[in-house]
Amino acid sequence: MWKLIKLEWKKNKVSKYIFSAIIIVALIGLFMFAQCYLGIANDEYTGIPDSVPGMETMGVQIELFTNLCFLVYTAAMMSTFIITPYKNNTMNLMFSYPIKRKKIVLSQMLSVWLFSFCALLLGKLLIYTLLAAVSGNMKAYFILGYDMKNLGFYIQIILKSAITVSLGFIALFVGKGMKSSKAAIITSFLLFGVMNGNIGEFTLRNNFIVPVVLISASLICAYLSMYKLEVKDLT
Repeated sequence: MWKLIKLEWKKNKVSKYIFSAIIIVALIGLFMFAQCYLGIANDEYTGIPDSVPGMETMGVQIELFTNLCFLVYTAAMMSTFIITPYKNNTMNLMFSYPIKRKKIVLSQMLSVWLFSFCALLLGKLLIYTLLAAVSGNMKAYFILGYDMKNLGFYIQIILKSAITVSLGFIALFVGKGMKSSKAAIITSFLLFGVMNGNIGEFTLRNNFIVPVVLISASLICAYLSMYKLEVKDLT
C-alpha cells in the first residue's frame, strides 16, 4: 500500500502541492499576524478590534481559516487524483493492472488524506508558534486563546485536522458520483458552512455532535466510493 501511495504522489507531482501548501500557510500566517499584532481589524475610530461573535481569540481564527483552506484544498486534490481519471477514462487503464481496484482507489484516497493532514497540522503548528513567539515583544490586539505548553492543545488540533481532512471523502463521493470536480469543491464549501456558519447567534461550531455525525458520514462515503468496484463497469 505504501508503494502505491508513493506512486500516486510521484504520478501527480506532489512537489507542486507542497509548494502551494507552503504558499497557503504563509498567506494565512501573514494575515493572522496582521490581525493580532498590526491591528488591521481595529475600528478606525475606536481602535477596538472588530470581530464576529465567537471569534474573539486568535486560536479560533486560526482554526477557521486553516480548516476552510485545507478542506477546499483536500477536495481539489481528491478531484485531481480520483475524479479526473474517472472523467477522462484513464482509470480504466489503471484498473487493468494486476492489482485490486479497491486497493488502487484506497491508495489514491490515502495519498491525498495523508498529505493534506500533514500539511494542515504542520501549517497550524507553524502559525500558532509564530504568534506565540512574538507575544511578549509586541502588543496583541486579540487574545491568543491557546497554550502551547498544554498537551490537550496538541491533541485537539490533531483531532480537528483529521476531521477536517476526512470531510474530503464526502466531497469525493459527491464529485465522483457526478463526475464533476466543481461539485466536489462546492460540497467542501457547504460542509465548512455547516460546521462553522452561524445564523444570528446560533452556530454549530461548538456542537460536539456535528463533528461526530460528519466524520461518520465521511467514513461511510469513503466506503461507498470503493463499493463494488471489482464488478462495476466504468463506462
